Amino acid sequence: MSIKTLSAWEWALLVLASFILSFLMYGLALVVTDSITTLWVSCLAVIVFSVAMLALYAIFIKLFEKHPAGDISLRRLAPDTLKGLGIGCAFFIVVVLIMFAAGLYRIDSIGTDNPAGIFAAFLGFLVVAVGEEIIFRGVLFRWIDEKWGFVAALITSSLVFGLMHIFQPGATLWSSFAIAVEAGLLLGAAYKYSGTLWLPIGIHWAWNFTQGNIFGFAVSGSDAGVSLIQPAIAGPDILTGGIFGAEASVISLAIGLLLSLWFILKIRRQNA
Repeated sequence: MSIKTLSAWEWALLVLASFILSFLMYGLALVVTDSITTLWVSCLAVIVFSVAMLALYAIFIKLFEKHPAGDISLRRLAPDTLKGLGIGCAFFIVVVLIMFAAGLYRIDSIGTDNPAGIFAAFLGFLVVAVGEEIIFRGVLFRWIDEKWGFVAALITSSLVFGLMHIFQPGATLWSSFAIAVEAGLLLGAAYKYSGTLWLPIGIHWAWNFTQGNIFGFAVSGSDAGVSLIQPAIAGPDILTGGIFGAEASVISLAIGLLLSLWFILKIRRQNA
């Protein structure tokens, strides 16, 4: 089945069906993994559900699109995921360095008596990254891109991604707009450039973990739990992100936009 040959209503129905199925699987994964209190069982559940979501994504594409899911090629798993982890981690290191230089971020103490909690949080954000990247890049972005083109896919998937975060604690229209720009554009452009889900999964995974469990910010308005650094964060919400976390900071928005433009330039060179 070619996405381009589908009528508008067939295309819309299949996008809606795949979107809903992905959300149901992702929601089930979050409910189950969040309800488990035993560390090793929780870590195992995260891995199992992450693999299951990827497997179901591959099966869905094979059944309905009649071709293998090339964007989760195992050959690219390690290099693209590691590259994404590096980009996501570097992103928030730069954000914190700017906040530190501006006097917005101060380190009160470093260290934790709960290293197992740090590890569990790192694995926990894997299921978030896998679930959301399948939904917003593997399904929404890819289907729009193949039917209507890159620009429509990038703008639409970014806006929907930002809008979905309006339901988070402490969210505002500004925080949703910021996430649409700094994360939606970046992750969509990274997906298009790499041709795999592994790069945006790695960025998303490190993005959440680094800001929450390394630097001690809220992650999309939610307390990330134990962190390696215990900070004091003070200043205008537009700069610090306020209770929503660094994702609502104009500093993060600017850096994310610059990274997105860098990827877009690389995409244009690919297609030249």
